[in-house]
Amino acid sequence: MFKPLMVALMGFTLSSMASADLVKGEDYTELDEAVETSVDDRQIEVTEAFWYGCPHCYNLEDPLNEWVAEQPDDVVFTRTPATMGGDWNKHAAAFYAAQELGILDDLHDDFFTAIHENDRSLTEADDIADFFSDYGVSEEEARNALSSFEVKSQVNRAHARMRAYQLTGVPALVVDGRYVITPSSAGGLDAMPDIAGALVEKVREERGE
Repeated sequence: MFKPLMVALMGFTLSSMASADLVKGEDYTELDEAVETSVDDRQIEVTEAFWYGCPHCYNLEDPLNEWVAEQPDDVVFTRTPATMGGDWNKHAAAFYAAQELGILDDLHDDFFTAIHENDRSLTEADDIADFFSDYGVSEEEARNALSSFEVKSQVNRAHARMRAYQLTGVPALVVDGRYVITPSSAGGLDAMPDIAGALVEKVREERGE
């Protein structure tokens, strides 16, 4: 699925990949209709679609975080939790509840680790509230956030974005609301940030920057 042989071959060239090296339909796909971004016209949005329960998303975190840290001010990185029902939606609610409570930045990586290294499912409200309580909020505050109208609305909006991005799996990166990168198209997880970087440069060229 992730073309492991391609990863080895691409590793020698990805660090210097330019937008001219990209092949539409192979390295990435372009949406027929662009999805509205949340940044101004001078910025380029890169969005990660993920699920906390996805091992591939967990493995992507380190290389993606390293890439994000190297980006200039015109690149704005955002995350959209995938909403495909069941535990996916419960984890999406946890993401937005943590955001509403102001603890997302501190909690995000630890939530992944708790699931994939400590075998915690973190799908029930009481378990999520207990986890949140280690980050300066009470369990009651956490439960209220998880069931709040705002969080439910955020989950619904995330679901609408997932459909607009035409995603059937995660992880995925979406550049400028138009260009979609998957592990399969990139040739592997580690290559996804490099493809995103080349697409960011493509957007700059398109804008004449």
